[in-house]
Amino acid sequence: MNELFEPETRQIYKVSEVTRIVKSVLENTLISTLWVEGEVSNFSQPSSGHLYFTLKDNKSQIKCAIFRPAADRMRGMLESGVSIVLYGKLSVYEPRGEYQIIGSRVEPLGLGALQLAFERLKKRLEAEGLFDQAHKKPIPLVPQRVGVITSRTGAAVKDILNVMGRRFSNISVLINPVLVQGAGSAEQIAAAIDTMNELGGLDVLIVGRGGGSAEDLWAFNEEVVARSIYASEIPIISAVGHETDFTMADFVADRRAATPSAAAELVVANKTDLARNLEGLTSRLRNSMINQTQLLDRRLENVHNRLVSKSGLDRIRMFQQNIDDLLQRCSVNVQHSLEVRRERFTKSVAELNALSPLAILQRGYSVCLQYPSKKLVRNANEVAAGDKVEVKLANGEIICEVEQALTEFLF
Repeated sequence: MNELFEPETRQIYKVSEVTRIVKSVLENTLISTLWVEGEVSNFSQPSSGHLYFTLKDNKSQIKCAIFRPAADRMRGMLESGVSIVLYGKLSVYEPRGEYQIIGSRVEPLGLGALQLAFERLKKRLEAEGLFDQAHKKPIPLVPQRVGVITSRTGAAVKDILNVMGRRFSNISVLINPVLVQGAGSAEQIAAAIDTMNELGGLDVLIVGRGGGSAEDLWAFNEEVVARSIYASEIPIISAVGHETDFTMADFVADRRAATPSAAAELVVANKTDLARNLEGLTSRLRNSMINQTQLLDRRLENVHNRLVSKSGLDRIRMFQQNIDDLLQRCSVNVQHSLEVRRERFTKSVAELNALSPLAILQRGYSVCLQYPSKKLVRNANEVAAGDKVEVKLANGEIICEVEQALTEFLF
């Protein structure tokens, strides 16, 4: 019997050990990371945020999983029935012993699929407000430090530097080289934007590349790039491709330039044009100051002439004379008023005296009052012999005793 089947020589593995061995072999082969093309089916997105689906063609199928945060960048791109190209690494899900692909990047398959994915992402980001004009930051007129995020070897960086050197050579330029197409390029671009913001000290960023096919420019359509542009505190000019090319970065950026060269022209004003404008503004300011000075001189001269023709002393004397005149008029008015009131008073006194009982007494009459009650005696029968009466005269009074009361006049 073959010794492989002898109990003392054969090696027995547990199921989990075999699965682990297969997993190790798969994950360490030359094709441990790969691109796979297929159609998505059985797509699911549980509350965990991870994505699970099957990638199939007409002959076979492979289980796939995309975990957060990579899954967050791919929402809206995956659903059952779409054809994609998936980048990831081979692995084994040990509990079920199934081999699978752990995905980290997804690209639509074909130009039609690319356009469909572009429109879906654009609609979602627009609904979230990433394209709102209110969020756009102004581009500074004369920046001191400019950041450039593009390929180290592409024509875009050369065009940008040439334009800047020609228009305003003393501006500082900081270049952060990145991949602008292919696997990992979107993540590099997004990370470079974040790094430039963390670095600080930059007035504006240019993010872009030269022209190419839709597939070549696709990195600038990735959600991760769009969100980094939106989150940037530094104003960003998107300069991707040619004038007819539009990417997601163009919609989110604070300003779009048709080409990298146009972006450099937007960022850096022409020094000659600035000098000419400055000279014109200086001339206008000088003329305005001259006109204002001449106007103030004329006003000062007019004031001086008025003061000379009527000095301060003359004005004081005029005011004094006015005061004297007012006091005189006041005195006359007061005197007249007193005379009128004195005449009225005298007349009133005379009228009162004419009506006064005292005036009657002056003519020889008297008033008789009972004493001591001072009750007026009008008739003789109001007193009797022996009563005392008080007689008021024009000057003084006397107390009398009645000897006889006569009710008839004796004369």
